Amino acid sequence: MRVPSPLTSMLYFQMVIMAGTVMLAYYFEYTDTFTVNVQGFFCYEGAYRKPYPGPEDRSAVPPVLLYSLTAGVPVLVMKKFYFIGLKICLHLNRERIFFSSGIYAFGLFATDIFVNAGQVVTGNLAPHFLALCKPNYTALGCKQYTQFISGVHACTGNPDLIMKARKTFPSKEAALSIYAAMYLAMYITNTVKARGTRLAKPVLCLGLMCLAFLTGINRVAEYRNHWSDVIAGFVIGISIAVFLVVCVVNNFRGRQPEHEHSHLDNLTQMPMISIPRVESPLEKTIGVSVSWQSPTERKLSSYQSRLESPVLLQEILRHGDILDST
Repeated sequence: MRVPSPLTSMLYFQMVIMAGTVMLAYYFEYTDTFTVNVQGFFCYEGAYRKPYPGPEDRSAVPPVLLYSLTAGVPVLVMKKFYFIGLKICLHLNRERIFFSSGIYAFGLFATDIFVNAGQVVTGNLAPHFLALCKPNYTALGCKQYTQFISGVHACTGNPDLIMKARKTFPSKEAALSIYAAMYLAMYITNTVKARGTRLAKPVLCLGLMCLAFLTGINRVAEYRNHWSDVIAGFVIGISIAVFLVVCVVNNFRGRQPEHEHSHLDNLTQMPMISIPRVESPLEKTIGVSVSWQSPTERKLSSYQSRLESPVLLQEILRHGDILDST
């Protein structure tokens, strides 16, 4: 009976984890398995009275464009850098490229899961919530602005749109965009070693980060998210990207071979060897000549052996002549 190798077993285990992550993201995104928390609001609350900006397809950054860029561009860049050759990617091989791409895909789904979990648990309302809710203030008895409404049936608008307006914290668009930009920027910084890229790399990385931040600002400008939603999305995306790059893929450098670790350990554990000092023939000759010198000349010779600057030697000799003349 053939026993599977540890590498094959680990590959199967990783595939199971990846499949479970994808299924969990699917259930969060397209099913009603997880119930969204119903959050109440105050009568005529100004934070939720912004105009309805329209469906997501009319946004300046539509979901189709955002998902296509975040899913396709980083993977294409990683593969492109591999096929360019050794002049750019000095320490990357094919297996490491595929491993980095797989980790990126896993992080993308993990970011989506974190964001959906936060939206389901908090149920934070969108800035245009009241425009979609269309509450009947007369029936609800809203006579004061401080009256709080927490009923599920307080809204009379479209239930599907109302449900989407209850899922804004954190911002999914901000989290996915900053995750893709951060992961790709760290990939370019750690792998591209070509000459003449000292300025091109930071410009490209800062451009990616700028696009991600503009995506979050656009969400606030269109009254689709609050500032707190966008900031929370940025924090989630950056945290997941940094964790995966630093702790999982080791800054895209791969693992150090075991024989190199053992060699370095042996070098650090070797005892220090003290080598005895051997006197040179020149030092012996100088020592004999010094024994026949006068005390003043012997002192000057000792200064000459210690000092290396000719200027200082001249100053010492000049002071010696002054002393002899006196």
